[in-house]
Amino acid sequence: MTTEQTPRVLVLRALGLGDLLAGVPALRGIRRAFPGHQVVLAQPPGLTELALATGAVDTVFPAEAPGRAVPDLRHWPGPPPEVAVDLHGNGPESRDALAALRPRRLLAHACPDGPPWPAHVNERDRWCAFLRGYGIPADPRDLRLPRPATPSPAPGAVVVHPGAASGSRRWPPERFAAVVRCLRAAGHRVVLTGGPGEETLVREVAERSGRPGTDVLTGGLPPGRLSALVAGASLLLSGDTGLAHLAVAHGTRSVTLFGPVSPRLWGPPPGPDHLALWKPGPPGDPHGHAPDARLLRIGTGEVAAACLTLLRDARTRHRPTGPEVAHAR
Repeated sequence: MTTEQTPRVLVLRALGLGDLLAGVPALRGIRRAFPGHQVVLAQPPGLTELALATGAVDTVFPAEAPGRAVPDLRHWPGPPPEVAVDLHGNGPESRDALAALRPRRLLAHACPDGPPWPAHVNERDRWCAFLRGYGIPADPRDLRLPRPATPSPAPGAVVVHPGAASGSRRWPPERFAAVVRCLRAAGHRVVLTGGPGEETLVREVAERSGRPGTDVLTGGLPPGRLSALVAGASLLLSGDTGLAHLAVAHGTRSVTLFGPVSPRLWGPPPGPDHLALWKPGPPGDPHGHAPDARLLRIGTGEVAAACLTLLRDARTRHRPTGPEVAHAR
């Protein structure tokens, strides 16, 4: 993994795609704070390509556990890490998993010197504030990824991703289909995507939208191809899931549907290119099985209008004006 002469910083954030991307500003703060160290990220190995694309991580230490549990790290190779950083959570479990490796220095919310846990802030802000509590600067706006070298399988298309990790964050498939029909009627190419195990859901949306055999990408694209698809899209429509964070990372316009969790906690940064649709109310269960009541209050007309507005604004913004045409070569 590295030579014994190179000090290592081990960062634990063994979670999903959205968690990785929301943690990019903190990871870049760590990278800058320890320029002579090798930064090792403990995370699921399936996200290695995207983790390395951030430029903040030198290598990935494979670590994962069911759900959002803390993985076992005892297969760590070589001498203890010089520094261990807990970006996984605020409890003793993740702290103790790192402490068991006997790092020279441990940064964690659950440590006696750890900063207080802010309960109601955006995930990007939370971990940047955590690092600042240890004197490490980090900017929550530092979240963009470079454009992938892999070509997009559907350049310029509107990407619609109806799936989510839990039923409470899945808008009904018939509503996604209605929006897809509206977008196609307006002349936009629409590509449907789904992760592993979401084939039936994506096929249902495709069939209900009247184009069952075309522009359907199911089964979970490899990370590089998925990143290229989102980076080259004209718009991403999805629920509160990892692809929404990928759209923000690539500067792709997005409409994201929130239900049990407020976009204030996991939504995109403020800006004209990202619309987070949400109906205020008491927080729900982000891991529930049935669609959240707040999510169901979002109507198809509202979603279609949001998508078409962003697409229209994009065309207007990039349409050459008189002086630009005069100087075009």
